[in-house]
Amino acid sequence: MRPLEPILGFINPVAFHLGPISVRWYGLTFVTGILAAIFMTEKAARHRGLDENFITDLAMIVVPSGILGARLYEVFILQWPYYRQNPGEILAIWHGGLAIHGGVIGALLCGGLYVWYKRQSFWLWADMIGPGLILAQAIGRWGNFFNQEAYGSPAPVWLIDKMPGWLRDGMFIDGQVMHPTFLYESVWNLLCFGILYALQRRKPRPGTVFSLYFILYNIGRFAIESIREDSSFVFGHFRVAQLMALAQIVAGLLLLVYHYRRAPQKAAGTEG
Repeated sequence: MRPLEPILGFINPVAFHLGPISVRWYGLTFVTGILAAIFMTEKAARHRGLDENFITDLAMIVVPSGILGARLYEVFILQWPYYRQNPGEILAIWHGGLAIHGGVIGALLCGGLYVWYKRQSFWLWADMIGPGLILAQAIGRWGNFFNQEAYGSPAPVWLIDKMPGWLRDGMFIDGQVMHPTFLYESVWNLLCFGILYALQRRKPRPGTVFSLYFILYNIGRFAIESIREDSSFVFGHFRVAQLMALAQIVAGLLLLVYHYRRAPQKAAGTEG
């Protein structure tokens, strides 16, 4: 048995107990992702000569609004038939069910209003957040593994044979080994993080990094969503998440054109 197999061979969504409180792996990966995003954003702000203390205040707005947006999107857009039959599960976010598309929308709306109120550059701060955001997504996807959710269709035999034992056991659901779509997206997000981080260090025009985040993340999401087992369908074979991914890819492309056609900002960190 390989070294990781004794640790991960048996998947338990509960990491440990603190008295009567069950601490779940989903929550731990989620919090780890948030902390990683804050760390990377503060590092980016220092590199750009911005006030890194602003990140703490911004996080107090962006994190809860992102969680709320992610849950509302999951419940009322993606999985309403289920939650209508199980209303007691609507608030049970520890069981999973946070849709990143809804989270980004919620965070952008509330975070954008806060940045505007503080008379800061929305796109400059969006660029500071972009790499950390997708790194948080890469980490957070592992919560789906421990909850045995967001998995794909049955995996082919050749792929099953190449899986390490802990992954094969974790993806054994309803008598079949499923595609580990959480892993596909986590790896894709890490690759996107590397690209966005390298671009961020070159100090491109404000808005470039976040626009590219929209494009890169959603290219991967569109492809991976095609084999997800839990997707909601609209318009025949199209899935809700795929349509949202396409919309954000188009938005990212249009934003790139916009940012490179407008006049450069006069001062970094100020509204413009």
